[in-house]
Amino acid sequence: MSRLRYREARLPLDENPLSLMARLVRSGLFDQYVVYENGSSWSFAGGALASVRLGREAKDLRDMGDLQDLRGVEDRLAAVPVKDWRAYGWATFELATALAGAAVDAGGDLLHLVIPAGEVRAEGDTVLVRAVDVEQYDRLVALVGASVPADGDTGGAAGGDERISLALDDHGNYRAAVAAALVELRAGGPLEKVILSRQVPVLVPVDLTATYVAGRRGNTPARSFLLDLGGIRAAGFSPETVVEVSGGRRVTTRPLAGTRARTGSSAQIARLRAELLSDPKEIYEHAISVKLACEELAAVCEDTQVTEYMTVQDRGTVQHLASAVTGLLREGQSPWQAFAALFPAVTATGIPKAPAYPVIRALEGRPRGLYAGAVLTCDATGTLDAALVLRSIFQQDERCWLQAGAGIVQQSQPEREHEETCEKLRSIADHLVPTVPRQVPPTSS
Repeated sequence: MSRLRYREARLPLDENPLSLMARLVRSGLFDQYVVYENGSSWSFAGGALASVRLGREAKDLRDMGDLQDLRGVEDRLAAVPVKDWRAYGWATFELATALAGAAVDAGGDLLHLVIPAGEVRAEGDTVLVRAVDVEQYDRLVALVGASVPADGDTGGAAGGDERISLALDDHGNYRAAVAAALVELRAGGPLEKVILSRQVPVLVPVDLTATYVAGRRGNTPARSFLLDLGGIRAAGFSPETVVEVSGGRRVTTRPLAGTRARTGSSAQIARLRAELLSDPKEIYEHAISVKLACEELAAVCEDTQVTEYMTVQDRGTVQHLASAVTGLLREGQSPWQAFAALFPAVTATGIPKAPAYPVIRALEGRPRGLYAGAVLTCDATGTLDAALVLRSIFQQDERCWLQAGAGIVQQSQPEREHEETCEKLRSIADHLVPTVPRQVPPTSS
């Protein structure tokens, strides 16, 4: 089988990569796209030469083969007739239910990956432009070449400095859910921790691209993303990765658990940081999360070790206790087995994970979808990078909402856990840019 080859050009980067990504999205060249920021590397993936999708229907699950370690996904990607491919996409939280062998609610995809028709990667002072189609290639080269000075672009924020104001309190509903979770945690069963989330509806039309630009400038994420793919639109500022796999088979996961606000004066932030590092509840919550991450990684890796332990990471409006766990993939294991072992992130589910799922579903009352799932990239060289979907805004089926959660353990207090969700929500709520209606010029009489 002949393999498709990308046309490629490497051009100078003459602007802020965030602004470049916004311009590419606003160009309308592709009807679906993923923007993904990984450290100093920014990628725009538009259109689809090929796709790998995993539905919720029983037939789709059977056709994927051995679902529990996602070898079927790996096999489908390996068969893609594209040279030097890189895939972009997402996995919903409910993929975890399928990985656990339990029944999955019907409707929608669990996993959606595309090999893009056009791709732009900005890193350092250069931009790699790739496309198979000649016309799309020329358009992308022209878009990148028409760059603006690094300090001369606003990111296309249609609403300028205007922001949407949201009320973040839910009038006691979340506190009641936390109280119900505490009954489960104190009942003597296996469950030690469960992460409960809540949604905040956004009823004003949102300019998602402008919100991404404004939010990225106001946050300090581990990864960020902006996407319109498979019926889901989202922008997010992920505080942590689910898994990072290098081409050298090194695997890393970076659990964050334990939170305090990062607002107010420098003295207030420092006081809250000291409180975070000494709070028994936060330390316990973090320690058991790291322990489970070690156990999950050891299932597919050798030489597993904690390389960083209980440092503090700043993530926008909050600060977290953070650790890093690494290992080397065993022979016969692949990046997708590492993803399957670690997904969903321990910091967004519970400990143990299996008994946490029914508690989450019962108390939250609806599927999570992309929230607490992953936005990810992987490529033909064996690298895989999956960002945990938190601190995000979602648009789907005429709905728009924010979502945030907190880790509940026996020592939790409902009021404090509600406060924590508000602290996290502000990292995105403070940057919502409204869609400005187009001004129609008056007609002459």
